[in-house]
Amino acid sequence: MARPNGFVIAIDGPSGAGKSTVARLLAKRIGYSQIDTGAMYRAAAWLISQAGIAPDDGAALTRLLKNADIRLEHTDGCHLVIANGRDVTALIRTPEMSLLTSQTSTLAPVREALMRAQRAMGQDGGVVLEGRDIGTVVFPDAELKFYLFASPEERGRRRHAELAAKGNNVTLAETIEDVIRRDAQDSQRDLAPLKQADDAIPIDSSNISSDEVLDRMEHYFRSLLSGTGK
Repeated sequence: MARPNGFVIAIDGPSGAGKSTVARLLAKRIGYSQIDTGAMYRAAAWLISQAGIAPDDGAALTRLLKNADIRLEHTDGCHLVIANGRDVTALIRTPEMSLLTSQTSTLAPVREALMRAQRAMGQDGGVVLEGRDIGTVVFPDAELKFYLFASPEERGRRRHAELAAKGNNVTLAETIEDVIRRDAQDSQRDLAPLKQADDAIPIDSSNISSDEVLDRMEHYFRSLLSGTGK
């Protein structure tokens, strides 16, 4: 059955493949809304920190998040993250929230709560979402799915450049090893592991620019829109 606002576009793939940038730019290019799933996980971490709940207290996490209201608002060109009625857009972008998000984002109570919120926000379509399980778990019925990836070496180089720009003293070899280790953790975890959906379109971004990735995605989007599907 057709959705009132358009398609759900899912972009999955490993860390460092460029999913966040591409999702934001694709949504802007085709006039869709981006559902920033990463920001939503940060908002959940903020609620957990405010409640003083330990990440390993599953029962308390479930109680906290069962009725939590985490959503995104797009107003006058601004993208706001709202958690239980409070604007937490700036509050979730701290090193402490980054650390807590990494500790809590794989937990079942957190993922279940965020999955419900993301489905509610995207069910009418006209949205682009990115992550590791959007096309396999959150929206297995998404009309258009992409799996964006790049070699560990290329993703390591990108990450190393980012860290070096911030003054972090880490070697390229260490960064690549960290990427490989992260891939293994994401693909082998029990809950919503990273994997390519059977009906996802794979795009290797190792040797192409983000503009080329966008062009390919837009091509598939326009083809689907026109009914050709090519």
